[in-house]
Amino acid sequence: MRTDEPDERMMAGSVLETDPADAGPLAIDNAFWHSGRLILHFKDVPDRSAAEELRGIFLVVNSEDLPDLDDPDEFRDHDLVGLAAVDPAGASIGTLTAVDHGPGGDMLIVTAGDGRKHLIPFVKAIVTAIDATARTITIDAPEGLFDL
Repeated sequence: MRTDEPDERMMAGSVLETDPADAGPLAIDNAFWHSGRLILHFKDVPDRSAAEELRGIFLVVNSEDLPDLDDPDEFRDHDLVGLAAVDPAGASIGTLTAVDHGPGGDMLIVTAGDGRKHLIPFVKAIVTAIDATARTITIDAPEGLFDL
């Protein structure tokens, strides 16, 4: 699970759905921070071997259960995926297919009509507009970005 509010979502007593669904739901018995990492202990997961069986399982939240965002410049990944990527003139670049939150910063993955994937830094200088109503994201790419 990727969240800006780990202390609110990942607290003792929280019950989280999983992907795949048959691995959960998982109830958090205890949660604490250690060396910058959030450590979770789940009820009915008694030891390390049982925890290892959960490797690769995603913790998920129903997006309908999330509160509205206060900041108009803030977006959740699921709000962006599927947007039509266009250049400032409105010409199609492709479709935003994923958001990557890597150590170097957030990157948008745009898949062009020919199947090529482009990594776009998610910064205001390049991503100049997001229109949720029109379902478009405007990308003003610097020279050569799509040639990489």
